[in-house]
Amino acid sequence: MNYELDKFEHDASGNRFDDVAVIIPCLDEALSIADVVTGFTHHLPGAQIHVCDNGSSDNTAAVARQAGAIVCTEINKGKGHALRRLFRDTEAEIYIMVDGDMTYDISTVVDLIEKVRRDGIDLMVGTRVTEDGAAYRRGHRFGNKLLSNTVAWLFQKKLGDMLSGYRIMSRRFVKSFPISAQGFEIETEMTIHAFQVEAAYAETPVTYFARADGSTSKLSTYKDGFFILRTIADLLVLERPVMVFGGIGLAMILASVFWFLPVLAEYYRTGLVMRFPTLVVCATIGLTGLISIFSGIILAGVARSRRDQKRLSFLSFKRVPRTAAQMTSLETLRGNI
Repeated sequence: MNYELDKFEHDASGNRFDDVAVIIPCLDEALSIADVVTGFTHHLPGAQIHVCDNGSSDNTAAVARQAGAIVCTEINKGKGHALRRLFRDTEAEIYIMVDGDMTYDISTVVDLIEKVRRDGIDLMVGTRVTEDGAAYRRGHRFGNKLLSNTVAWLFQKKLGDMLSGYRIMSRRFVKSFPISAQGFEIETEMTIHAFQVEAAYAETPVTYFARADGSTSKLSTYKDGFFILRTIADLLVLERPVMVFGGIGLAMILASVFWFLPVLAEYYRTGLVMRFPTLVVCATIGLTGLISIFSGIILAGVARSRRDQKRLSFLSFKRVPRTAAQMTSLETLRGNI
């Protein structure tokens, strides 16, 4: 999608959105990155536009720099690595994370920023809305829905599009987020972090477009789907250890009792333990089950301590109130667009 840039008016002061940073992780997006950078530059005068080139084989970095972006390079491949670099090196009060493929409609970004500031939202996710089957393939829709529903059930939250790459975040959310993901599972980890620290979370529909001709998606359906599932499994163990280890332990205890009952019945009937190896196996499985249950209880205490530490880190960053000048310039800009 190409924007008609002459539709937007500029603010001579150039400081309307000087507390906003747009962060764009990129890999081989030379065909579209200029449109993304220029679009945000005209919508958000004064905002920082940061592009992290994640080892592109084309001239993505040069095109982004020519369009006016601040460009850095991350040699470790993976979206998680690129975002870790951007989060670490960028200072702002509002962060806008977006892909460099020009698939998200950014025309409403001013209104979204206003909502984030007004309602004190720490993470706003742009849920993708499209009628173009080529833009958002059916298989990806199904996988996204499956994963979103899994995390929603796990944390008892409502989720629409957990894997969206268009997000608006507060400073305290970004700076308290310890990224461990390497690739496209970063969105899953980001969403779960918001639930862990009880950050103010919201979703808003955003129009989603097909990629430009000649541009290809970096998402591997099976490889990245596996990584996301593995991330969910890891977080399930970390966040719900009683459910995981307690469930395994209970199953082992029930199995040991089931196998032990015939041995016990035989003992009452004959006064002898004829199947001694079975008795040993039952005792071993039963004790292992008890250890698993108590391990889950201990790990639950550790998980609670980790969540408390994350919340304290999150709360240590105070939200900076918007100034009267920013409020006035924002209303002026909304009237000009």
